[in-house]
Amino acid sequence: MGQLTDVVLFAIAKQLVHRIAIGCSDITGDDFGTIFGNAIGGEHRGSPLGIADVTYNGCAWSVKTIKNNRPYGMRIARLISGRNSADYSLGIQNPRANPEDTGRAVLSIWNARVNEALNYHDDLRIVVLIRNLQTREFRIFEEEAQRFTPTDFTWRFNKPRNEGNLEGFERITGKHRFTWQPHGSQFTIKRTIPASSRRFAILPNVPIVPLDTILSEIRFDPSWITVYGQD
Repeated sequence: MGQLTDVVLFAIAKQLVHRIAIGCSDITGDDFGTIFGNAIGGEHRGSPLGIADVTYNGCAWSVKTIKNNRPYGMRIARLISGRNSADYSLGIQNPRANPEDTGRAVLSIWNARVNEALNYHDDLRIVVLIRNLQTREFRIFEEEAQRFTPTDFTWRFNKPRNEGNLEGFERITGKHRFTWQPHGSQFTIKRTIPASSRRFAILPNVPIVPLDTILSEIRFDPSWITVYGQD
């Protein structure tokens, strides 16, 4: 756990070099799911089970990527878990009426997604790639996917009336750990980047392969394409 090997990092970097060479200026989270799955010999699921994006030999990973200008200098990672609707899932129609109830509901939705993944896998982890494709700097870490105890946190809106987001704080330390957006229901978890995170870089002079060269290499045939008339 948390010890990503040189072999895995090299396999990830090779796939990034390939994307750079064909002209990709960035990658999505879905792209990284495919890259990580290939690197470990696992399967990237088209439809995640709970939060399980990649599976291998009884283990599952939730795969995240963050774009940042200075990957090596980051200390805190903000991980977006996607849509987390307290109204749709638990019937809370006015989330501002009781911030504590809404916060507990948001965490229960996250915990349910972790539980769903663990119903089918022995282990569940989160792997995060912090990327800057322009400077070719990357940082990656892996850790256990946590379930959170709702009573360990307190919740409040960061702005009055209908403008602010809901924020969750550790009761003991006061640290800001979660943000939930009522509009769009996006849920973000703040994690300290562990000391076990790994860094790697790609030289900036990776050549871009022209389109015509790629088509020539695959012996492109115009008959592969069918252009249909207007409907």
